[in-house]
Amino acid sequence: MKKVLHIQHASKKFGKKEVLKNVCLTLAQGEIISLFGRNGSGKSTLLKILFGTLKADSIDVRIDNKNIRPKDVIPNQLIGYLPQDHFLPKHLKVRDVIPLFYQDGDDQDLIFRAPFIEKVATHKVGTLSLGELRYLELLLVAHLEHPFLLLDEPFSMIEPLYKEVIKEFLLSLKAKKGILLTDHYYSDVLDISDRNLVLVEGTTEIAENVEDLKQLGYLR
Repeated sequence: MKKVLHIQHASKKFGKKEVLKNVCLTLAQGEIISLFGRNGSGKSTLLKILFGTLKADSIDVRIDNKNIRPKDVIPNQLIGYLPQDHFLPKHLKVRDVIPLFYQDGDDQDLIFRAPFIEKVATHKVGTLSLGELRYLELLLVAHLEHPFLLLDEPFSMIEPLYKEVIKEFLLSLKAKKGILLTDHYYSDVLDISDRNLVLVEGTTEIAENVEDLKQLGYLR
């Protein structure tokens, strides 16, 4: 049975600025939801709150009917998170980074055998192109056991070749995960998303297409 992540009443202020106002959404295994919004609209804030690394002023998070506390998310591998910022040690070779995430040989092989990884396995992380690095980070996070995955700008500033590889990977991955992603490369996101939301003045609005993104003020 597919799990469903329910988020209700998410709010967050920074000083006097109310970034999130009673945000509600649901995410089920088997779907990809895009979250659009202009810079400063609260997209990354919401993802960090869901992952448990930023405290909300208020929020109710449930998986199916079970209440989830922020401190339970990481140790229980409930939600995976790919942040905007790169997080792998630059001095290590790719082949030495993979065992940091996966001890089982079969799990490691999932990464080693992924497209393009074998050719960079002996390269240091710090020498990878932006596309190679982002793709590696995504593989490492996405193959973990979390039923839900949050992606903050997986397509940002990377080569077209890797964009297509990432799209194919995410479409295959959604068979067992629910994916919430945000990225300013909206055409790449629309290629793979099942539903689209836009953060406007702290709340979410539904967008069906590019015209809706314009009407909601995301695109000019």
